[in-house]
Amino acid sequence: MTQSFKPTTVAIGDLVAHPANVRTNSPETYASENIAHLKASIAVLGLLQPLLVQKIDGKFGVLAGGRRHAALLELAADKAAKGFTNSTKIDCRLVSEDCDVTTALSLAENITQAPMNAIDEFEAFARMMEVDGQTPETIAKTFGTTVAAVKGRLRYGLIHPDIRAAARAKSITLDTMKAFADHPSQEVQREVFEALTKEDNHVQAYTVRNALKSRGVQVSDDIGAFVRKDYEARGGAIAADLLDEHSVLEDSALVETILLEKLAAAAEEARAEIGFAWADAVIQYDYAAMADYGRVYPGPVEPDEKGSRRVDEITAELEKLEHEMENEELEDEAYNELYERVDALEAEARDPREAYSTEDLASSGVIASWSHGKISLHVGMVRPEDKTERSGKGTGAPSDKGAADGDEITYPASLTEDLKTERAMALGAAMAKHPEATLDLTLFKLVTDVLTSGLGVTQAIKVDARQEYRTHAKMDEIDGTSLEQVAAAHDALNLSWADDAKSPADQFALFRALDAGEKAKLVAYATAATTQSCFARDRQRDSLMHDFEVEIMPDIRAHWTPNAALFNRFKKAWLLKILGEELGLAQEAVTLASSTKKQVVEFCEKLFAEPFATLTEAQRAAVAAWCPPMMQTAGVEPVDAGESETPVDATGVAKAA
Repeated sequence: MTQSFKPTTVAIGDLVAHPANVRTNSPETYASENIAHLKASIAVLGLLQPLLVQKIDGKFGVLAGGRRHAALLELAADKAAKGFTNSTKIDCRLVSEDCDVTTALSLAENITQAPMNAIDEFEAFARMMEVDGQTPETIAKTFGTTVAAVKGRLRYGLIHPDIRAAARAKSITLDTMKAFADHPSQEVQREVFEALTKEDNHVQAYTVRNALKSRGVQVSDDIGAFVRKDYEARGGAIAADLLDEHSVLEDSALVETILLEKLAAAAEEARAEIGFAWADAVIQYDYAAMADYGRVYPGPVEPDEKGSRRVDEITAELEKLEHEMENEELEDEAYNELYERVDALEAEARDPREAYSTEDLASSGVIASWSHGKISLHVGMVRPEDKTERSGKGTGAPSDKGAADGDEITYPASLTEDLKTERAMALGAAMAKHPEATLDLTLFKLVTDVLTSGLGVTQAIKVDARQEYRTHAKMDEIDGTSLEQVAAAHDALNLSWADDAKSPADQFALFRALDAGEKAKLVAYATAATTQSCFARDRQRDSLMHDFEVEIMPDIRAHWTPNAALFNRFKKAWLLKILGEELGLAQEAVTLASSTKKQVVEFCEKLFAEPFATLTEAQRAAVAAWCPPMMQTAGVEPVDAGESETPVDATGVAKAA
């Protein structure tokens, strides 16, 4: 039946919710944050679409237009909103009181309106600015949004018409169309679009962005931001965007020239400061091209009086920081800040105690490159024609930003105690996975404690039915392999006898009825829970546990993997030393020497989580076996990675770092 609605006006204060409105049970629809745009639009443009209402108990129930009603109520209550009060009349369409299809009317109004096409919306914003003379600021006010959001829509609406037409025709996706906004010039957009589509190739967003990169550098890119001031001073052309960060420095050659000049200046400054023979600059450091270069490192020297005083000051401050770091209640962020401070002080302390020899300075130089958004200096480089046996590829420590030969790895007391805990957890997991051997150990311990001198054959396990309580400063961050293994062992236990409703005698009867294998698992699990914090056993002091651990846990890495929680507690210099000397990744250590500690930690975490495919067999074995020496089973020799047979691909290093 066709319905006719009488036009009318109703005061905002006389409007109420209608029980037949299909959105009545969705109050979130009317929440302030969900109607902010609508409220702003009504405040500026007025109510563009009348409400559908029906008389209810002397009021007018809003059958369709609940969001508009909610926005009007907020405007009436907002003293800052002009022209809206409870008595303000607004346009409505009146449904007769005897209408029997009110729910259908409400539903029809909500589902028959098609959502606006995204491209139509983008173009409408652009027309508001170009034709109506609006600004991003006035448009934002009209729709209750931010200026940045408006500019984002405007950018898409100003993409070349041919590209927008292609998106409407579905020959390219909306995301692909948006990618063209990376360059503000419609002419550049058109040229790239034609080049990519001339052979009916399927164009994707990432290919568009890659193609546009060759047509200039965005000012928000690290290089663009770095050279922009000089670029503008030299009159370089800029394609301006509505959003400044998307403006493009169009003269790529000038950008490269300025960047190389800045890199060369940084290299020359370092050369003059240290005394190298030469300085050079490259935009990207090519490790393959530099494979034939040698490298020299500074050696130890006696600091002068001023340097000695500074070293003493740093030593005192480091002791204070180390003490602060042992506070187990320290938050992670504060802990990491202390570590960064320690790294910086240790690097400063090395400066007066290290120097290049006169011979090395005469044959080496510094190369500046652009890496990770900043200038990276590669110092002590020796050109192939200047290489001697001493300055060849070298296996010494990394540069002065890395680890020095004498920078031995030590372990603070707090870290030592936590590593003991982690090893005990790994040992417990190994015991739970070897129930027969652990059962024998437990029974032997009980029997010898009673039948021999009573001194006990080992103090390494407690079999007095008390579970060992383990503490750790970073328990939530450590590798969970051993915990998962113990949990799996627990899930496999037969606990059918452990019924608290039964008497101990009845439980014991059920326990005795278990087969030997089930009993062994139960005893092994219980004994494993008593393992105390420990490091590798000394055969002379505890031959029983020394040999037992060799049997059930020949390799702790089966139950524990080094992760960021450990690496974050190492100094950057230690991590570089481990990479270069213990894992055979000397080139990677050199590469990472100029990175932040955070980047070195990320590299190590990825390396140990899944060793890179580019590792040699020796390197792979070293990574698979490495752990702090006192955590491994006593008597097991660490794997020697030796020299790298082939360097890890520089790209792989960069991604991991």
